[in-house]
Amino acid sequence: MPEGDVARRSPAKQRQGRARSAIWTRRLAVAALVLAALNLRPVVTSLGPVLEEARAALGMSATVAGLLTSVPAVCFALIGSAAPRLARRHGPEGVVLAGMAAVALGLALRPFVGSTPVFLTLSGFALAGIAVANVLLPVVVKQRFPDRVGMMTGLYSMALNLGAAAAAVTVPLAGVFGGDWRAGLGAWAVLAAVAVPPWVALARDGRRPPGKQDGQQTGRQAGRAAGGHAAAGAGAHVRVARSPTAWALAVFFGLQATSAYVIMGWLPQVFRDAGLSAEAAGLLFAATSVLGVPLSFVLAAVAGRLRNQSGIAVLLGAFGLAGYAGLWAAPAAAPWLWAVLLGVANCSFPLALTMIAMRGRDGATVIRLSAFAQSVGYLLSVPGPILVGALYQHTGGWQGPLAFVVCLMVPQIAAGYLAGRDRQI
Repeated sequence: MPEGDVARRSPAKQRQGRARSAIWTRRLAVAALVLAALNLRPVVTSLGPVLEEARAALGMSATVAGLLTSVPAVCFALIGSAAPRLARRHGPEGVVLAGMAAVALGLALRPFVGSTPVFLTLSGFALAGIAVANVLLPVVVKQRFPDRVGMMTGLYSMALNLGAAAAAVTVPLAGVFGGDWRAGLGAWAVLAAVAVPPWVALARDGRRPPGKQDGQQTGRQAGRAAGGHAAAGAGAHVRVARSPTAWALAVFFGLQATSAYVIMGWLPQVFRDAGLSAEAAGLLFAATSVLGVPLSFVLAAVAGRLRNQSGIAVLLGAFGLAGYAGLWAAPAAAPWLWAVLLGVANCSFPLALTMIAMRGRDGATVIRLSAFAQSVGYLLSVPGPILVGALYQHTGGWQGPLAFVVCLMVPQIAAGYLAGRDRQI
């Protein structure tokens, strides 16, 4: 073939090559996001169905087990706040890669230690990885899929809720290994390890010089970055901490997180103490998680169209009151009903995120409001699960702990009502 023809075709072939590379990278990003989202909950939810066996093997008191259910909130409040600074230095993909590696290592090692402090340390190590990933995955979605943020966020949320259903699989996995709870718990490290290679590739792609990436995509990213800096300057003088609405959001976020971590940490044990099998307890907990997959989509769509979300917050709180009251009165009488009611109540999390976005006047204020509400909220949520564990240990039953959680639903409803009013900061 003449050299002139080759030269004339080279630019076209180069464009085709870049297009194929961009398609491959986007598919890789989809797989990486889904796999990462699947690993954001099993560290906590996989432990609940075998918590009784783990406590017996490690000599762990109920109070310490309650502390374990509060560790995620501490990590999300403290370590998650460092994620933006780490991302500026290493890139979001690189930080998520490190987070997934930490999750895999922590999950692989913690079941096979014989000391409660070491078990807690390894759990905290894995949760630290989740904390940074939890903050940065939405950033990756916006960077990699600027034209499909809604679809990818929905896919990410679905994977997250499916990962929370790990409780239903932990006991059967243990059965495969002769009923060994350690093997059933450690098997989740395999899922985390599978998530690492896609993030290695994405981290390498994220470090490529701008001239080596797709020009159109790089231009969009530069435009979004410039817009973000402008927005940050516009809202730099907003003092979120002085706003009653911001505090209402923080209290609502913290109390709904308290309820969620009590459910994740203790709901299977409540059902087991009521006489249900470990497998049934795991399935019931999984129902509370899977129910959030469709409801989160519907709730966010409805709440986003309303100027006032107070009614939704009150309604979700009423579901929580009914679910906890049912567990308090007769946990084994209608376990599926209580699980469904609590699953609906757990949709307070996407409602809180929606209200945060709607209460800020501009993008910069939303960022500051989100950081304030989530950091303060997660810190507020720390004592709840610990107190539940302490009450369970000292009373020997669930009447006192569940009565305490029922009481917490009252201020959650009040804070949700105030946070949902048509106010802007």
